[in-house]
Amino acid sequence: MRVEALSVALRPRPAAEAADLGVALVRTHAKSVWLTFVPVFGVFLLLACATVEIADWLPALLIFWGKPWLDRSLLFILSRAVFGQSTRFADLWRERAAVWGRQLPRTLLLQRLSGWRAFTQPIYQLEGLRGQALRQRRKVLLAGQRPMAAIVQLVFVHIEAALVFGVWAAVLWFAPQGHREGVFEWFKNAQGYWSLLPACVYAAVVLALEPFFVAAGLAMYLNRRVELEAWDIEQEFRHVFG
Repeated sequence: MRVEALSVALRPRPAAEAADLGVALVRTHAKSVWLTFVPVFGVFLLLACATVEIADWLPALLIFWGKPWLDRSLLFILSRAVFGQSTRFADLWRERAAVWGRQLPRTLLLQRLSGWRAFTQPIYQLEGLRGQALRQRRKVLLAGQRPMAAIVQLVFVHIEAALVFGVWAAVLWFAPQGHREGVFEWFKNAQGYWSLLPACVYAAVVLALEPFFVAAGLAMYLNRRVELEAWDIEQEFRHVFG
């Protein structure tokens, strides 16, 4: 990695502060993140919603299960943002084979079930290691980091749940007086395309929140590499003597 080209100030940080740096990275590059990610997410959402004819609950489940695959596109965008580069959909499309197709079984199975997937995803996607080297690298980077990585993931899970339930609560609160039970029953028994409402609400929350989750994991990963490889010192020397 070209440390001298990084556009973020590197120094050892507490894990929570590193996660906050990731959130700030998304805010700084918000236009690039969502303009590039929305087309990918939109196509994935349409395909997931097409399964409503099989079962009403299937679209939401597919969105939930497919988040690690969607995270690969976000990580591609955010890894470029770390170097101050904006990303267009055309950039993502050129790298589609590597971003969307590589490590698919690991992404949809092991990463989906991982308690710290935002932290480990950069190891799998950005470092290009395989086999024993990959396992050893993962072990080194995760040493002492699992509890905080799991806590950050758990925090985002709770935020996601709070937003989803908050939307439904708002609908019930704003329902006409005396009709709240009827509104709840209507949602519960909705048929046809109306049954897609829960999946669409969940999709909107994922679209808004997932970039911050991926960025928090990326920033914690970079912070760990600062601790292990003293990037902050190297970056400082390059600035002073460059």
